[in-house]
Amino acid sequence: MHAVIQYVISIWVPLVCMLVIVGVLPLCTGYIVLMERKVMADMQARLGPMRVGPHGLLQPIADAVKLLLKEDIIPDEADKAIFWFAPLISVTAGMLAISPLAIGPWFQIADLNVGLLFVVGISALGIFGIVLGGWSSNSHYSLLGALRSAAQLVSYETAAGMAVVGALLLAGTLSTREIVAAQGDYGTWFIFAAPVGFFIYVVASIAETNRAPFDLPEAESELVAGYMTEYSGFRWALYFLAEYTNMVVVASIATTLFLGGWLRPFAGTRAFNFLDYFPSALMILVGAYCFYRAPKQPVKVQQLFMMGLGLAFFGVALILAAPLLAPKGSLVASAMPGLHGAFWFLLKVGSYIYLFMWLRFTFPRYRFDQLMRLGWQFLIPLSIVNVMGIGLALVLHRHWGWSHWTAFPLTTILTLLAAGYLGWAGEKKDKEHVFVGEQ
Repeated sequence: MHAVIQYVISIWVPLVCMLVIVGVLPLCTGYIVLMERKVMADMQARLGPMRVGPHGLLQPIADAVKLLLKEDIIPDEADKAIFWFAPLISVTAGMLAISPLAIGPWFQIADLNVGLLFVVGISALGIFGIVLGGWSSNSHYSLLGALRSAAQLVSYETAAGMAVVGALLLAGTLSTREIVAAQGDYGTWFIFAAPVGFFIYVVASIAETNRAPFDLPEAESELVAGYMTEYSGFRWALYFLAEYTNMVVVASIATTLFLGGWLRPFAGTRAFNFLDYFPSALMILVGAYCFYRAPKQPVKVQQLFMMGLGLAFFGVALILAAPLLAPKGSLVASAMPGLHGAFWFLLKVGSYIYLFMWLRFTFPRYRFDQLMRLGWQFLIPLSIVNVMGIGLALVLHRHWGWSHWTAFPLTTILTLLAAGYLGWAGEKKDKEHVFVGEQ
């Protein structure tokens, strides 16, 4: 019997996780698009999609059906084989990069001892889909957009990699599962030990995923639609699927490295154990809101759909509350780490993606020279200083006996001083260039 259980765990659990990722992730990205449209509408004091389903909840389904039915056009002079294959490279790289990430202690396709290195390496391959798509289109606009994307990725991949190195110094491992466990052992998330590293990773991840204000490879006002200019139909949608999949990947990496992974806030503090009831309470509130909005729907079908959503949220709340109410040591109580861990991980990933959207609708688009200057003259030097600061803090803590709360704040202050100097030096250089230009 034990051998059968081990066989199921080693073979079928990763297989089920893989099928869930491949089958559910595209649907989730569609609803991330809907969330982005709703957030944008809220910031602009309007409603956003409201026609298809209650509050527009079925809009992603309608968009997917529309894209499937649209005509797929391939330019006559394009390299048809590469033109057809390029979007698949980006999508495959994005989905494959999720495999070593631990979405809770139970949900992980492959627990690799070099998991983070695998994620970074595979996700970087997505640039080939963009470059080949722009080149194979035989269009100057598409090619320029692809070249911009390659330059942008190279510029910010270095800064993001150095930010990851800083977190790896703290964890001492490349395994995503062990990185989360290390934060539990420290008793705090790594964002508090390396806040500058988290800031660097946030900025670099926005640039890596071609998100505004760093969406220069697909800047509509300058390059029509960038590397996707000649694409149409569902093949065009694959690039957007890859972009939003990469958003999930970078958000998952940030959650794993800096935000405690599946650990709840203050996981090692008994005084904050009341936070264990937060998942169930949140689901109950969302379900109650669905029932509150149901009578306000204009069509009977939409009212029933909204009430069905409310019942679904109540069901999820019951599932999340069951381990808390079950007797200790029972099979149901043992399910708490997996269920609550997945909830906290997904909540953090969703918050990180919301930050992406917030920045998109707040900051204007950078010029390309500003984008390159920010990457090469500020973020990369700052990321190197950040790694040196974390190394110094570890030496002070492990060899000189300093406490965490003394060593890391000191080195963080030194890193911030270096950031201020880099900003001042860059501003001074810009003023010198303007003065020389005026002369």
